[in-house]
Amino acid sequence: MPKTLELLRQAKAADAKDPMAVAADLGLDDNCKKVVDEVVGTYGRIDILVNNAEEQYEASSVEEINEERLERVFRTNIFSYFVTRHALKHMKEGSSIINTTSVNAYKGNAKLLDYTATKGAIVAFTRGLALQLVEKGIRVNGVAPGPIWTPLIPASFTEDECANFGKQVPMKRAGQPIEVAPSYVFLASCPESSYITGQVIHPNGGTIVNA
Repeated sequence: MPKTLELLRQAKAADAKDPMAVAADLGLDDNCKKVVDEVVGTYGRIDILVNNAEEQYEASSVEEINEERLERVFRTNIFSYFVTRHALKHMKEGSSIINTTSVNAYKGNAKLLDYTATKGAIVAFTRGLALQLVEKGIRVNGVAPGPIWTPLIPASFTEDECANFGKQVPMKRAGQPIEVAPSYVFLASCPESSYITGQVIHPNGGTIVNA
């Protein structure tokens, strides 16, 4: 995180405020409110909300997924997105909400069943929230990355799985974060994406999901 903050400081405009980071478990609602309050206290408002918290664990069978793990994954991956409840108080017409889902929500993943279920919930959350907020002029969209190299990959998969990560997509490789980031920038930008809400962009190396 310190390295990320330094990169943001280097990239920001001269008259922009410094970026900030707030360490918190967003699976707990009190922490969601705390983060929003700290951000608003520093910047005064929220124009763009990106919901992006997630964790995943492999399991060969649904029987391996106990209640404790199920609650943990759902708290991180979908409960945290309801931070939106607190953020909306500080958003206005023209604001944008962007939710990170996954290609797995569309094609399924047998080894990441609970994770995949949360990603499907995020798609539904995105579509429903978009309809709810359209009259307020707040757009809600999603990004569904395919295989992307992030720290979550080596933390979740075996060495052999990492060596073959991404080879199953038409482009035969995993993507880099810089190949996903423009999707968020586009959906956050107005007027570039001002006529888009309730939709999902699919930077996934060519996998056809028909959604």
